[in-house]
Amino acid sequence: MKIKSILAAAMLCFASMANAQDAAKKPAYIPPVIPGRWTMEKANIWYAQYPWMSGANYIPAYAINQMEMWQAETFDPAAIDKEFGCAEGIGFNLMRVFLHSQAWKADAPGFKKRIDQFLGLADKHHIKIMFVFFDDCWNTGAKPGKQPEPKVGVHNSGWLQDPGFIVKKPEDFAYLKKYVTDVLTTFKNDKRILLWDLYNEPGNKDKGNQSMELLVEVFKWARAVNPSQPVSAGMWKWELYELNAFQANNSDVITYHNYNPLDNHEFMVKVLKFNARPLICTEYMARTRNSTFETVMPMLKEQNVAAINWGFVSGKTNTIYSWEKVIPDGSEPPLWFHDVFRKDGTPYKQAEVDLIKKLNGK
Repeated sequence: MKIKSILAAAMLCFASMANAQDAAKKPAYIPPVIPGRWTMEKANIWYAQYPWMSGANYIPAYAINQMEMWQAETFDPAAIDKEFGCAEGIGFNLMRVFLHSQAWKADAPGFKKRIDQFLGLADKHHIKIMFVFFDDCWNTGAKPGKQPEPKVGVHNSGWLQDPGFIVKKPEDFAYLKKYVTDVLTTFKNDKRILLWDLYNEPGNKDKGNQSMELLVEVFKWARAVNPSQPVSAGMWKWELYELNAFQANNSDVITYHNYNPLDNHEFMVKVLKFNARPLICTEYMARTRNSTFETVMPMLKEQNVAAINWGFVSGKTNTIYSWEKVIPDGSEPPLWFHDVFRKDGTPYKQAEVDLIKKLNGK
């Protein structure tokens, strides 16, 4: 996401300081720290046990959204196994994967069984998983059943927010707490899971600080379960100062998004390292914005920042198309926005996968 000024990025790592624009107008926002956060020493010892990690935000080519991926009627282990084979072949060892509360609500036992099956497939291919609970991106109105067909030439036209509304009612908090607690408790000691990403892009879709209450609560629920894996919530829009400050001060491991060119991204890494905790870039790589494997990925390895690009196999999410430009006839864009492989498993760019393999020692 765009950084409006270098100062805005630099201020992020000093979470107890006010945004420079507002400091003269109001007291500094001091974020609460939920008890149970890992110490810096624990977080860094945890990270040091792993080789450098790289991978993608993963959804199977057959699924337009999280519901189609996870519900019993459409869950396809054979397709996932095949795609994970492609990932293993280029040395990817980490995938970030979105869950959905409505899939759990419709069939909690079956949902957890499918998660376990999914984790088995990942482990077969030597891939760790980072699961995401909540998400403020894209569309509201999630419900089980048949999902919409992709809109021609439109980026991520069927992706679902979770929960998709500003949570205020006690009954909504209650079922979301039950969901998070159930999944975390079931898999709290599962070594196939690297990390729990509690909330993707809180404040997106103009929610702003209205997402703060759910963000705080999900950290409380996670700390109550006390999983063996670390928890985090990635920073993504630097103007959302209070949300960023809370995320930075409560994440065991610092995670973030950056779709900007190399100079911008490298500067951000250096700023975020002031937190003295492991760094994982959970979203990058948008070719038309000059955030590419060739430019950014070598820097992330040099800086020992785990690298997770958006998109893996081109499919129903239509993320070969830019979020900035619709192609009404659905023809292939001159330059893919995201994704690494075509549906048949051949690379979009052989030079890219050769570089990825080299960086991963394959």
